[in-house]
Amino acid sequence: MKSLGRRAFWVLALGPAGATIYALSQTAAVLDGRPPAEHLPWIPALGFAIDLRLDPLSWVMLLVVGAVGTLVLLYCSAYFAHDARGLGRFGGYLVAFAGVMTGLVIADDLILLVVFWELTSVFSYLLIGHYSHRTSSRRAAMQALLVTTAGGLAMLVGVVVLGVTAGTWSLSEVIADPPSGTAVTVAVVCLLAGAATKSALVPTHFWLPAAMAAPTPVSAYLHAAAMVKAGIYLIARFAPAFSDLAAWRTVVLVLGSATLLLGGYRALRQHDLKLVLAFGTVSQLGLLTLLLGYGTRATALAGLALLGAHAMFKASLFLVVGVIDAATGTRDLRRLAGVGRRLPVTALAATLATASMIGLPPFAGYVAKEAALAAWSHDGDLLGKIMICVVAVGSALTVAYGLRFLWGAFKPRLRSLPDRESLPKGAGGDARKETGAAPDEPPATLDAAPATVHPQPFWMVAPPLTLALLGLAVALVPQVGQKLLGPYANTYPSGDPGHLTLWEGFTPVLAVTAAILLLGALAFWQRDRLERVQDALWFPDGADVVYRRLMRKLDRLAADVTAGTQRGSLPLYLGMILVVLAVGPGFALAAGLVGQPAGGGLPVAAGAVGRDGVLHLGPFALVPWDRPAQLVIVLVVVVAAVLTARARRRLKAVFLAGVAGYGNAALFLLHGAPDLALTQVLCETLTLVVMVLVLRRLPPYFSDRPLAASRWVRLAIGVLTGLVVMLFVAAAPLVRVHLPVSVDFAEEAEAFGGGHNIVNVTLVDIRAWDTVGEISVLLVAATGVASLVFLRQRSGDVLRMDPADGDRSSEQAATAGSRQVRQGTWLVAGPTLDPDQRSVLFEVLTRVLFYPMILFALFLLFSGHNAPGGGFAAGLVAGLALAVRYLAGGRYELGEAAPVHPGLVLGTGLFLSAGVGLVALLAGQAALESTILHLYVPVLGEIHLVTSLFFDIGVFLVVIGLVIDILRTFGAELDRQAEPFAQAVGSHGRAGRHAGGERA
Repeated sequence: MKSLGRRAFWVLALGPAGATIYALSQTAAVLDGRPPAEHLPWIPALGFAIDLRLDPLSWVMLLVVGAVGTLVLLYCSAYFAHDARGLGRFGGYLVAFAGVMTGLVIADDLILLVVFWELTSVFSYLLIGHYSHRTSSRRAAMQALLVTTAGGLAMLVGVVVLGVTAGTWSLSEVIADPPSGTAVTVAVVCLLAGAATKSALVPTHFWLPAAMAAPTPVSAYLHAAAMVKAGIYLIARFAPAFSDLAAWRTVVLVLGSATLLLGGYRALRQHDLKLVLAFGTVSQLGLLTLLLGYGTRATALAGLALLGAHAMFKASLFLVVGVIDAATGTRDLRRLAGVGRRLPVTALAATLATASMIGLPPFAGYVAKEAALAAWSHDGDLLGKIMICVVAVGSALTVAYGLRFLWGAFKPRLRSLPDRESLPKGAGGDARKETGAAPDEPPATLDAAPATVHPQPFWMVAPPLTLALLGLAVALVPQVGQKLLGPYANTYPSGDPGHLTLWEGFTPVLAVTAAILLLGALAFWQRDRLERVQDALWFPDGADVVYRRLMRKLDRLAADVTAGTQRGSLPLYLGMILVVLAVGPGFALAAGLVGQPAGGGLPVAAGAVGRDGVLHLGPFALVPWDRPAQLVIVLVVVVAAVLTARARRRLKAVFLAGVAGYGNAALFLLHGAPDLALTQVLCETLTLVVMVLVLRRLPPYFSDRPLAASRWVRLAIGVLTGLVVMLFVAAAPLVRVHLPVSVDFAEEAEAFGGGHNIVNVTLVDIRAWDTVGEISVLLVAATGVASLVFLRQRSGDVLRMDPADGDRSSEQAATAGSRQVRQGTWLVAGPTLDPDQRSVLFEVLTRVLFYPMILFALFLLFSGHNAPGGGFAAGLVAGLALAVRYLAGGRYELGEAAPVHPGLVLGTGLFLSAGVGLVALLAGQAALESTILHLYVPVLGEIHLVTSLFFDIGVFLVVIGLVIDILRTFGAELDRQAEPFAQAVGSHGRAGRHAGGERA
């Protein structure tokens, strides 16, 4: 965006354009029953796979998603101002949404379908909330996310139940051979719940009108052609298999009919052009639900035809609204007049699209509605007659609000000027093009005068006109449409085949169509009286009002529960967690041990068979220790733990806990695990450093009161938890029924990982995915901790030493008195410290030890594949070296030692570790699979190189980045926050000494 500006949208349009071209190129294969398909194993153990399939329904949806997406992106190149904020982000989100919708419509795996489904909700949230400085946009985005995500959770339940019941996760296999039973009925209802929320069906329809706070291109794409069609697609996908279920038909008919009528009724009350179209879209989605979910071939053919027609005319009309908004600065139809004279091409596009929407011949909307009415008239049963009546009333409302939209936008003159107080807020939001108006504030142009019309560029007019003309062109060849859409309709198990035609003769259906047009025109003619009647009628609270009340009550409930459980005491939280851990699993374990038959017991560990000194405690056969040194270390750990629980001073507790940690490291070493021992020692050391940094901002005592009783409570909880965990550790390995996966690790580490250090090879090769997850958690933890501590916005700047700072500090040291003699600069930033806080001995030791520590870290990194070490231990050593530099020289010394932003180091490390897996995939191997290379280098000789080394380097960088971030957070930032207080205290002390000197 920075280099191309708005023209970058032309480049972005190539993505959905490519999808459109691909769909068109596969037309013959799709029609011949040879749908293109791709299969890539995903999680073979669970039967999950990335299955993609382009059948007739997916083909139609891919055309809609690709073609409309292309035109909307071209429209964006003229819609936004040159200096609009966030265009790069907006373009990325819109193209990502198009990609996600593409994946959704071609997915042939149930789990993959759910993944793409949820991603559409995420990207719609980001797109609806594009104007993040407006409260209305943020509220609408959150509302859409909550509603659609709730439906997505219900859909997930249905998908899991359906997949388990069917015994397959293949979507096409489930449709071809649908399961049955009560569980399937529940699953189908859950699927319909997900479709209802996504397609804004009653009672969750309210999120769609609120989403009109989004930019007009978003409304044209997501809310006319893509996102709201996802729910319709889900209904169309599962209808051939489950439309014969009573629960399916009941839900579809009730929700579809209510949505059709309510949306049309509400559209007649709107004065904002986007809201007229929004409620009209709700109404049309109800009609699509009825047609595609009804369960017959004829209605399915009409529904799929209407789906394509609706995408064309509704996207065109939304884009027309964007043109009008940009040309006049308002969307209030009471202020628009003479727009058609100044924008004749836009008026032509709106007229063609509206004619298709209200069902005038010869447009695509007319062909689809005629096919729908004919399908129900041929059924001849009572339900068919009821459906004709419902659709006729809904279509008449469509005619009324369609004429209201067209007349309101392009009427030649105003009958009277509306009162300023009656004008709605936000009726001209998009056209301000990021002018910085306050959230929910009426636009500056929203006064009582008629709107002034300005001409608009070609790329804002061409896309809506193209879509409108397409709606006319496809209707002129209905037989082609029937040939293309018929294969999908034939997948329905019942009903006669339908027909798409422009003229079927003088039939009862034609009479119904004429009555629809007449009633709709009459309602538009009497629109003023109709509005007064609507105002006089009682109407229950809208679903949006109910939603807001529910959310307020939920917020209050959450606040009450939080106030009752979150008391602000970390010891209380930890105590509750440990008590639950000890009581719950502890009772279960105790019950299992007590229930052992007489003389029975747990299997004896293999290492205890035939050994002397085996203790039999109940069902356990335990070896107390392998060597006496272990007993001594355990006693030290126990004493340190007890003293920690009884300590009142924070610093004392920290050091005693460290003693317990070092004791565990000694136990690891005695058990022959030097890698674990080294890592434990390094972690404990770094933890002590961090805790000391934190303790600078905490009181020295846990409490001013002795609280002797609480010490015994803490001790009791600790002892109980320790006993339960010990029992689990002793019992769990003895009840194993399968061989552990680690049995073959020694052989696999050498054969596949190319190393002799089993621990390190396990981390970077055998269980590399676990390591990727763990370092991702480290990155998130670092970000979260820093966000809690930083009082100001985190910047990308690194605190470096300014030469002037050193000079000023030296001058201050020289003039501060004979006691503050200028000291040697063993460290670059040493002069920036207060002379009272400097230690020459510490600075000298730091200067001597820093580089050897870095070299030792590199040694551990490169030798860890065959000897104790590895990226994690090496990162800890390097982190400790940086911590020593900070402790000796302060925050500026840290900046000189590591002149890089920690976020860059963290991101690079994670990218490098994950990138190794990507390279393996590109090479045709499994993700994160290692490759062993034997290279001969002159002088150095033969080098044994394993690609997992680069993964280990990524871990190394992540650990270093984490340490730098912690030192910046708990060290440098806390230092900065404490400076004003220290200066105030110092000034107060100097003032007191000065006053005392005068008194003397």
